[in-house]
Amino acid sequence: MQVTTVWKGKRTFESAGPSGYGVTMDATAAYGGDGKGTTPMELLLAGLAGCIGIDVTMILDAYLDKVAKIEIETVGTRKETKPTGFTAIELVFRVEGDIPDYRFWKAIELGKEKYCAVSDSLKADITYRLILNGTEYVKPE
Repeated sequence: MQVTTVWKGKRTFESAGPSGYGVTMDATAAYGGDGKGTTPMELLLAGLAGCIGIDVTMILDAYLDKVAKIEIETVGTRKETKPTGFTAIELVFRVEGDIPDYRFWKAIELGKEKYCAVSDSLKADITYRLILNGTEYVKPE
């Protein structure tokens, strides 16, 4: 896979890959940017959520007609010293639908352990939570 990233001035860059879709990245004003694009660290969290989300929906494909909503809130904790990479990332799945918690947990675990290339590429400690129909469920053992 190859992605090409082109400088557009100041701190703005545009990237595009084989999918043909592009993304604009920019730094915040604190780092000399104009804030006219997503920051690279935001994209990293979004990429992780998108990756595990795609995996979960593929694994649960036969049950998706019973799922009304999947929302993934992704929170990263960064080091205070440079480079300020993520040390921990928590993904909270907020799901609505008629699907048992154990089935959703199994999909999260399979995605995490077997399929999600983004999580496999990160050094951060990644944890997951499941809130199904407003109730938090602990991962079954």
